[in-house]
This record gives sequence, structure tokens and C-alpha cells, in this order.
Amino acid sequence: MTALTREQLRRTDDPAGPPPAIDPERLEAFRARFGADQAAAMHLSTVVLGDQLGLYQALAAGGPQTGDVLAARTGYVPRLVLEWLRAQAVSGYCEHDPGTDRFWLTAEQQACLADDGGPAFVAGGTSTVSAIHRGVEQVAAAFRDEGQLTWGDHDPGLFSGVARGFQPAFETHLVGSWIPALDGIAARLRTGGRIADVACGFGGSSVLMAQGYPDATVAGFDQHDLSIAAARRAAAAAGVADRVTFEATDAEALPGGPYDLVTMLNALHEMGDPVGVCRRVREVLADGGQLMLVEPVAPDRLEDNHTPVGRSFLTASTMVCLPSALSQGGDRHLGAQAPDAAFAEVALDAGFSRCERVAETPLHRVLQLTP
Repeated sequence: MTALTREQLRRTDDPAGPPPAIDPERLEAFRARFGADQAAAMHLSTVVLGDQLGLYQALAAGGPQTGDVLAARTGYVPRLVLEWLRAQAVSGYCEHDPGTDRFWLTAEQQACLADDGGPAFVAGGTSTVSAIHRGVEQVAAAFRDEGQLTWGDHDPGLFSGVARGFQPAFETHLVGSWIPALDGIAARLRTGGRIADVACGFGGSSVLMAQGYPDATVAGFDQHDLSIAAARRAAAAAGVADRVTFEATDAEALPGGPYDLVTMLNALHEMGDPVGVCRRVREVLADGGQLMLVEPVAPDRLEDNHTPVGRSFLTASTMVCLPSALSQGGDRHLGAQAPDAAFAEVALDAGFSRCERVAETPLHRVLQLTP
């Protein structure tokens, strides 16, 4: 069955009753909302294209320029470059002078779209949206219980997009404010110590911690072989491969220890057995060690979550996080917008004595779990 029938959709409380009357003003307001969302979703494909082809960087470097000039700078087809520029202009992603037909980026647009690696850069994560759209049929099969959908089953653009999308926040906050917010951990790591980065992905967070605490050793773990290979390349490129190791393994079987710090960045909500994972972490923590969870910020109530962050992460949870968690079995699937109380319950059930929020940003919250 690919869709529900009208009969199946008929209200069960009054199966023979008439359909509710439609308010014309509310109808048009919703159609306008839908149209804006559809336009934004379509425009995002041009953002992925601009990031992939280096068009934003070329536009930023050249200042105000026509489509022909940008095409000459990049070597791309002039007519397509011009249409891409027009698409950016009408969406507010670049500026346009109708008198000269030149286009340019403001300082703010440049920071968000062209400054790869900068703290405000957002374009790197847009490939996650394209990857999610390409996975709709797989998710539909999971809804029908016709197959499991693991993290590794998704389009590869998801893996790189997640890594690039979260990296600016990690570079800004991980060593500078998140770890220092934990009780006594930063001081321990400055004189040595061992870190386990669970669900390390492409290894960006592991590398940052090795750079920020040069006397510590870091072990990154992820069940995804492709991500582990990328993480090893990242460590080698950063010159920290002598202090950072990576291993493909499930979080429930976390090896090694004792660790002074175990980190899970945007990860626990996607695990099928979060209690079992946290219990294993507790077993490998050193005396005085801590588990740090970084999770998308979320309110306690759904009615307080009508925000861009809520929309983004509840969508990601539906399409990626929960299908992945369900594929692992277990009976407690948190999702990407679980409130603090849900994580506290997991922590207590796993044997931790305390779970508290110790830091937050507009996008993330940091939870400290104390044995």
C-alpha cells in the first residue's frame, strides 16, 4: 500500500459526517506557507551546487561581477552561471545591481556561504538535505516495516554533510567552552588523560580535542567503516595521527579505558539501546571521569518547538535518526528532540548519579553525566 484511501482517512468519530468547512483565509495562508517552504527546499539545491562548484568562494573573491565574469573566473558555462546568480539574488543569497547587472556577496552572506571553516559557515551542511530527499523511498519502506534503514544505508552526501555542518560549532565551542564546563576535566586533559570520542564520524571532533589538549590521547570509535577511513585521513592531514586512533566498533562494545572523558556528539539519540551504551561508558570511565553528551537543543514541550531548529531536527529524526535507532533493536528510542528529562532517565538507569545541562548554544546543549 502506497497511500491511505479516502475511506481510511474518514474521521472515526463521525464516519458519516460532512467534511469540516474550509476557511478561505486560513486556506490561503497555509498555501502561502507551503509555497514558501517548497521554494526554500528547491533553492537549497542551488546552494549545494554553489558550495560544490566553489561558486560562492569565487563570487566572494571577485567582488561585484557579472555572470560572464564569474563564468570566466570559474570556467563554467556562462548561461548556467547567470541563472544560478539570479536564483541566489531572488532568494536573498547575494546582492544584485540592476543597473550594471552585477552580483556580489555581503560580508554576512560571505561568512555563511563562502568562508568554509569559519564559525558562521552553514553551506557545508546543506548536502544533508539532498541526501535525505534521495532516501525517501528507503524511509517509506521502513515506515511499512519492509526493511531496516541503518546510518550506513543512506546516501554518502549525508555523512559528509553532517561532518561539515557540525564542524564550525565544534571548532568554536568544543575545546573553548564545552569541555571546560565539565567538572575538572579540562585540567586533567591539560596534563595528559585519555579521551574516547564515541560515534566520531569523520573525526573532526577527535582531531580538535587532540589539538586542544596535546598531552592527551584520543580514541575515536564509529560503527561506520567509511567514516572511520575519513577520520584517519583527517588525523593524518592535521598531524595528530600519533595521538589519535580510530576503530570501527559498536558503542555497546566500547573497548579500552579507563577514559577521563567520553564524548558523544549528536549521537546518543540515534542509538537503539542508549541505556546499554551509557552503562558501557560508565564501566570504562576512570575515577572522576565524565560522559559528555552534546545534543540538539530541544524544549520540554512540543508546542514550544515551532522553531527552525525544531523543524530541522524533527525532520532529521523522522528521516534518519529514528529509522537508524529502530534498526538496532532496543526499546527506548529517543529521537533528535528528546528533552533533558529523557536523557536524565537514561543516565540514571545506566547507573550514573547525575545528568545536568552545563552549557548551551542556539543549536546545541551540553549534558554532563557523572557516575
